[in-house]
Amino acid sequence: MIDFPAGLSALTDRYDVVLCDVWGVIHNGVQSFPEACDALERFNRDHGPVVLISNAPRPSNDVLAQLDGLKVQREAWSAFVTSGDATRSLLAERAPGKVWKIGPERDEPLYAGLSLDGAGCEDADFICCTGLFDDEAETAEDYRDQLKVAADRGLLFICANPDRVVQRGDKLIFCAGALADLYEELGGKVVMAGKPFAAIYDLALAEAERLKGGPVDRSRVLCIGDGVITDVLGAENQKLACLFIAKGIHGEKALGPDGLLSPEAVTQLLAAESVGATHAVADLVW
Repeated sequence: MIDFPAGLSALTDRYDVVLCDVWGVIHNGVQSFPEACDALERFNRDHGPVVLISNAPRPSNDVLAQLDGLKVQREAWSAFVTSGDATRSLLAERAPGKVWKIGPERDEPLYAGLSLDGAGCEDADFICCTGLFDDEAETAEDYRDQLKVAADRGLLFICANPDRVVQRGDKLIFCAGALADLYEELGGKVVMAGKPFAAIYDLALAEAERLKGGPVDRSRVLCIGDGVITDVLGAENQKLACLFIAKGIHGEKALGPDGLLSPEAVTQLLAAESVGATHAVADLVW
């Protein structure tokens, strides 16, 4: 049975580490959510470390400016790990080499300091996808022909962001995970480092242990996120508790006709993906 608490304060006696998703929980790419940031600040200050865990395809140090620009206060978290951090280790294993880089120029810091040369689908050794070149205008289908060439060549596809879609303001945009799905459909092999896969959780828990100065009791770790097949599934795979944020990317499916959280709708949404959350709220609040 899913528990539906009033807010994070109702759970402080059960957890002393939080691994919190970023996009969709504390901001939407355009503005931050003050109540969510305040809830994390209170937990981080009074109860235990908050580690932000994001499927951003860039190293965490390169994403800090975005959080600062959106006025997410530094006091709301103690450490930050990204899918980009986990992806860099996969890239380093394949350097030197030639990589077909799929994604916008802003993601170039992912490759900094690695001996990897850019190439096309016809002559690359492997693919690394951080997203679409123009996620405001393109869809995965725009890449089908080139991905078919790469799949026929047997190239490995490293997906730096397993998210299929993300909310930017009031709009859903496609992410690297959508291209990874298409590549697998075309017969290609995909490797992912972010949620729901283990590598990013290993990094996050290592940060929690560093902050606590010793081992972490996994039964007292709470994951927070709005993605069913990334955040909720990742927590379940790691046998960690999860607080599902229902008004994120799945909002329309998790709310009732009155616009409020519907326990029945949340239960059906999670059951449709064969996953379960420990707790659920509409928005992250204290």
